[in-house]
Amino acid sequence: MLGVIMSIIAGAAMSIQGVMNTRLSEGIGLYESNAFVQGTAFVLSIIAMLVLGNGNWKELGSVNKLYLLGGALGLVITITVMVGIKNLSPTIAISVILIAQLFVAALIDAFGLMGAEKVAFGWSKYVGLGLMIAGVLLFKWKLI
Repeated sequence: MLGVIMSIIAGAAMSIQGVMNTRLSEGIGLYESNAFVQGTAFVLSIIAMLVLGNGNWKELGSVNKLYLLGGALGLVITITVMVGIKNLSPTIAISVILIAQLFVAALIDAFGLMGAEKVAFGWSKYVGLGLMIAGVLLFKWKLI
């Protein structure tokens, strides 16, 4: 149950943050707002690590080097979410983002990538993905 609750919080926070970051970028610029957002996250991460952390920095060298690119993806995520929201709308952009997340997560599961346990991607999941895409098209469709 904790996983579901945290996932709901994450989804809500991502949607709110995407709009906030987009509005900030309209005021100070895309890359300037990204630097502010990432910088704020960095400072808060250091504080959280000092207060709550129990890991071991010495193990950083033993981690798969591919996983070290996760931080760089933060830059890609923040900027592309802001551009998506600015050019579409929060609802459409987040819907497309969710579909892309689901599709890529399904590929990770289906092939057991990055140490994930293999999970079959059967026909019902294809139908679900198709329904999500149809939902976005319905959201975007203007009747009058």
